[in-house]
Amino acid sequence: MTPSRDDALALDAADPLAPLRAQFTLPADRIYLDGNSLGALPRATAARVQQLITDEWGQGLIGSWNTAGWMALPLRVGDKIARLVGANPGELVVADSTSVNLYKVLHAAWQIQRADAPARRVIVSERSNFPTDLYIADSLAREFGGTLRLVQAPEDLPAALGQDTALMLLTHVNYRSGRLHDMATLSAAAHAAGALAVWDLAHSAGAVPLALHDDGADFAVGCGYKYLNGGPGAPAFVWAHPRHVQRVRQPLSGWIGHAAPFTFTPGYEPAAGIARYQCGTPSVLALAALDCGVDTLLAAEPLGGMRALRAKSLALTRLFIALVEARCAGHGLSLASPRDDDWRGSQVSLARSEGGYAIVQALIARGVVGDFRAGDATGGLGDILRFGVTPLYTRHVDVWDAVEQLRQVLASGEWREPRFNQPAAVT
Repeated sequence: MTPSRDDALALDAADPLAPLRAQFTLPADRIYLDGNSLGALPRATAARVQQLITDEWGQGLIGSWNTAGWMALPLRVGDKIARLVGANPGELVVADSTSVNLYKVLHAAWQIQRADAPARRVIVSERSNFPTDLYIADSLAREFGGTLRLVQAPEDLPAALGQDTALMLLTHVNYRSGRLHDMATLSAAAHAAGALAVWDLAHSAGAVPLALHDDGADFAVGCGYKYLNGGPGAPAFVWAHPRHVQRVRQPLSGWIGHAAPFTFTPGYEPAAGIARYQCGTPSVLALAALDCGVDTLLAAEPLGGMRALRAKSLALTRLFIALVEARCAGHGLSLASPRDDDWRGSQVSLARSEGGYAIVQALIARGVVGDFRAGDATGGLGDILRFGVTPLYTRHVDVWDAVEQLRQVLASGEWREPRFNQPAAVT
């Protein structure tokens, strides 16, 4: 039997994680299902950033680099994120953007392979990986006379790893479909083939449990503004396995990654450990905001942490799928995310042959915020309507109400109105 709205309310009343929602500022007239693109605003963030502006910057001025500990923020916030991804203290640093960090780790991994196995010149990834990952991987491969090899389907990855493979680059949760890779199995397959495993955690850090050490990752990068709730353009993070971190220097040898930046020597000497993956001056305001965002996830630790959040995420996405298939049948939607819990991240993606963008715009006008990703003739999924759930603040009743609004948009055909068919700069 299809769950009723009262059933959804009962699930929320019994949810031990429900108090975590109070950590966020959420507009009362909206259902926010886009945390996989931009996390909601933590209530603590505005006051923390204002305090930093007024007191630490306004009164402390340049002295706050010392008195307020600004220089330590990249590693201090990094240690907090490490608790969410299965890394140890001192192994992860917050710096730059995901794209910049990806170039750093791919370059470092390529250097290691050039020393250990110079004949290996192929980077393996999948066709549906996030475009910036593919652009950067292709750029690096061209720089070093290598090749980027793309597979069409995830199950083709093991066979694509061979004696010529230097690196395997994958995004742990696919941005379009929400499909979750088995990190342990694929990292082991890469190692068996003599390759290194590089993981992009943009759509999984803060959304699914991660165990970088246990699952055999060599390098990882991730995003601060999605499930980590760090705010628009929040800095990203970078992790290198301790067995690799001292072997090579990353290519962007900026002064903050120097062993002693304030000696101002002309020659570069990389800092010890993961600190060498920094480049330019830390963005202190952004780091303070990200610190607040990460704290919202760490608040779940007494309630079961990432495993409890994952269990709720799966319950929410299962409910979303069941309601769409029961209440929106006959309107041309198909499930683009895995039905099996073991392979689904924290989003539900729906495919439709036409009108995907306009349907999302009509939903937004009704107060349900999801997003849209255009189809790609070679990508295999068509146009995608994405609905991300963030178990810190998404409720079962939000899912029920969102699907009801989707049903009404489809049944009425209002998405065909011209106002919903005018593309915006950001979709």
